[in-house]
Amino acid sequence: MASKLRTCFVCWNLSGFNCVNLSNGNGRIVRVSFPASCKMRHRTTLSLQHKRQQIKPSTEVGLRQNKDEEEDSEVSSNNDDSVDNTNETKDSVDNTNETEEPLVININGAELAKQLSGKQREDLLGMIRNAEKNILLLNQARVRALEDLEKILAEKDALQGEINALEARLAETDARIKAAAQEKIRVELLEQQLEKLRNELAEKGGTEARYEELRDLQNGDLRDANPLSNKGIIHSLTEELNSLRTENASMKNDLESFKTHISVVKNDDERLVALEKERSSLESALKDLESKLCSQEDVSKLSILTVECKDLSGKVENLQSLLDKATKQADQAVIVLQQNQDLRRKVDELETSLEEANIHKLSSDQLQKYSELMKQKINVLEERLQKSDEELNSYIQLYQKSVKEFQDTLDTLKEQSKRKALEEPVEDMPWEFWSQLLLLIDGWGIEKKISVDDASLLREKVWRRDRRISETYMAYKKQSEPEAISAFLGLLSSETSQGLHVIHIAAEMAPVAKVGGLGDVVSGLGKALQKKGHLVEIVLPKYDCMEYDRVCNLRALSVEIESYFDHQLYKNKIWVGSIEGLPVYFIEPQHPSKFFWRGKFYGEDDDFRRFSFFSRAALEFLLQAGKKPDIIHCHDWQTAFIAPLYWEIFVHKGLNSARICFTCHNFEYQGTAAASELDSCGLVSQNLNKSDKMQDNSARDRVNSVKGGIVFSNIVTTVSPTYAQEVRTAEGGHGLHSTLSSHSRKFVGILNGIDTDAWNPATDAFLPVQYNATDLQGKVENKQALRRKLGLSSADIRRPLVACITRLVPQKGVHLIRHAIYLTFELGGQFVLLGSSPVPHIQKEFEGIANHFQNHDHVRLILKYDESLSHAIYAASDMFIIPSIFEPCGLTQMISMRYGAIPIVRKTGGLNDSVFDVDDDTIPSQFRNGFTFVNPDEQGLNGALVRALNLFKNNPERWKQLVQKDMNIDFSWETSSAEYEDLYLKSVARAKAAKRA
Repeated sequence: MASKLRTCFVCWNLSGFNCVNLSNGNGRIVRVSFPASCKMRHRTTLSLQHKRQQIKPSTEVGLRQNKDEEEDSEVSSNNDDSVDNTNETKDSVDNTNETEEPLVININGAELAKQLSGKQREDLLGMIRNAEKNILLLNQARVRALEDLEKILAEKDALQGEINALEARLAETDARIKAAAQEKIRVELLEQQLEKLRNELAEKGGTEARYEELRDLQNGDLRDANPLSNKGIIHSLTEELNSLRTENASMKNDLESFKTHISVVKNDDERLVALEKERSSLESALKDLESKLCSQEDVSKLSILTVECKDLSGKVENLQSLLDKATKQADQAVIVLQQNQDLRRKVDELETSLEEANIHKLSSDQLQKYSELMKQKINVLEERLQKSDEELNSYIQLYQKSVKEFQDTLDTLKEQSKRKALEEPVEDMPWEFWSQLLLLIDGWGIEKKISVDDASLLREKVWRRDRRISETYMAYKKQSEPEAISAFLGLLSSETSQGLHVIHIAAEMAPVAKVGGLGDVVSGLGKALQKKGHLVEIVLPKYDCMEYDRVCNLRALSVEIESYFDHQLYKNKIWVGSIEGLPVYFIEPQHPSKFFWRGKFYGEDDDFRRFSFFSRAALEFLLQAGKKPDIIHCHDWQTAFIAPLYWEIFVHKGLNSARICFTCHNFEYQGTAAASELDSCGLVSQNLNKSDKMQDNSARDRVNSVKGGIVFSNIVTTVSPTYAQEVRTAEGGHGLHSTLSSHSRKFVGILNGIDTDAWNPATDAFLPVQYNATDLQGKVENKQALRRKLGLSSADIRRPLVACITRLVPQKGVHLIRHAIYLTFELGGQFVLLGSSPVPHIQKEFEGIANHFQNHDHVRLILKYDESLSHAIYAASDMFIIPSIFEPCGLTQMISMRYGAIPIVRKTGGLNDSVFDVDDDTIPSQFRNGFTFVNPDEQGLNGALVRALNLFKNNPERWKQLVQKDMNIDFSWETSSAEYEDLYLKSVARAKAAKRA
């Protein structure tokens, strides 16, 4: 016996054998299988012989195969044909076997390895499996026979129902025929009476003639005769006349009675006609019954029945008996015929089943022989194992200790593997899913159904895309809310988040509430940061004029948030929904002024009050919802109030985890008002109306919200590097250049990006034909489609199309746009303008130009904004003109290049950072992508537009290369969002370092 410990694991397998894993001192594991009857205890007190009979089919097959491989191959070949049917009856066979308890035995690996070789073990297992398959097939045949018997009984019941229905219809037909016969007899009687009356009427006619003759004699002839001689004759005639009169009166009465009878007969004739029709329908019904009852064996009987039915009009008395007899015969014939057919089919099926059973029986006989051999080998094994049991018992305790240690190690590894799998983020769920889950948790927190800390921990799991929280959400999605909350709270842990929690508070968001580029930045930057693994949320006013159909799952929370304004508290209704995968909160003030129910986003006299109220309510919502953001990002003057409100009020209330980032998209709009207006939202104007805080640089009695955003924010950005330089000058800063210069260390310009998913000519659903940089034929087709839609000439397909999509305001260079329309037409091109103006005199001026070119072949002005038409214009145009006086960033030049329209721009702001002249030798050739001019006048525009048209007409190949280069430029948010991410992280790190210090 070996001196080293050997570990053994034994388990009960489906074939009735114990599997043994033997581990010797060298670490090698040997797996041994042996019969379950060895040292096993059954739950019942069956005898050993009965137990062996239960395993006889499987065990004897194994030993027989080990003894004679050729016989085994023959049996296996027979069994392989029916292997596919094994699974269907496996459950039923398993129920017939007695349940056996698992047995764990520790044996000496070396000795057992000598007793059973690997090949013998495999042969035993193979033979046992083949025997099991044969037994399963035999049971399957039995089950099929029972199923066939059930089908036969069901079909018999259905047939009986059909026969009962036929009997009912036949009885109904019999009654109708009997009634017809009675009516016919009645008609015959009436005909006889009619004939009798006709005869009487004829006799009456003769009597009346005689009566007339006698009357003539009485009145005429007898007057001339001798009164004495004719007296006796007259007396006799008078008596006869009186009697005739009496008879005549009686005949008149009979005549009246006869007329009445005649009318009755006429009615009976009509009824007789109806009965004849009914009889015809009954005959046709009998024919239908005949066709249903007919079969090859009873056609003659039903034919006789048909003949008898045709003679029923003269033999009504005998019809009932004959019909009853025919009905009984038909019923018996149908039943017998159907039963014979069913029995014949079932006999065929049973014969097939018996053939299969005979095949299985042969296999069973062979299994019986194998079982006897297997029993002998089992006895041998039992003797051998009995001897080894004595040795194994001494090692059991030592082996159990080793097994426990191994099991503990295995459990630890499994737990670590499971934990690692759960910690990996879920990548296959859309952002829409996570947004909805986040909104659900926030709703619970706001409604006080979970604590603020619990809501914060659950939010961390959501933005990490934790697998456990997603699985819990799916599992409890249809359960009651208390059950779901309980399950979610069970997931809480002390783990920390690796990403940032960023909340954007803005007045716009594309596509639901968009006026300019601000809405595109909020949605584009938000989605880009979300893809980088950060938790991004948006807070917006709930305008009445939003595109609500673009908001998914919009719903109102059951609680309302109170916020301070004008020395009192006002309630705010909170709505939640998701927009393109981003979670969004909409604040609806319950203020009597109905701040955001005006039918438009901006342009109200009380805009300062509207958005200062919103800013205060948004921060109140974050506080009461228990949110702990790392970054609060506010945009433009409408939400610049956030920065001073946060540091002056809400930090002291407990909302103190965030750094404030303020982005000004256009410094022309600064949100100024009388200093006293600031008091409404809770800020103290006396403290803030100072030169180093919110006091407007141009008027000491006014406050400037943009200046407040610059002063009180930790990060200040604008939308392009060039614009950041321009606004530090007196001309570009609109009075804030000195403030920006004093805060220059935290001020930076980051070029915006565009949503390359929404603006993609290869997938754009608004286009008649999609296309890409390698296949520009689609752009040509879109150009022709736009010409047809707008009524422009398509005679010259090579005629260049120049386009402009913009708001018609002075900033956009409206005088240069007007000049470009006429210049393009003069140079042989076509021009399309899409846009409108909020300035009345500008709108009126361009309406006049539109009317002038209303039916022109080469110029069209559409003075409104149309989303689908804008996509079509980008795709159809060859050149895109943007002659802005100043342009903080601009997105149209990026979109036009994405669609293969070469931009013609003035070098200012973001245009200078994104468009580089093709003829500028100081720029590397790979970056040259358009045409630029410096001076905002007609001469500057002329030079750029002429150069562009000349290149288009004179060098088509170079133009095509330029188009393809522009379409391949990456203007996505990837680079820009990385710059914002870096700013966020540095600011958060500085804050943490300051706290530690």
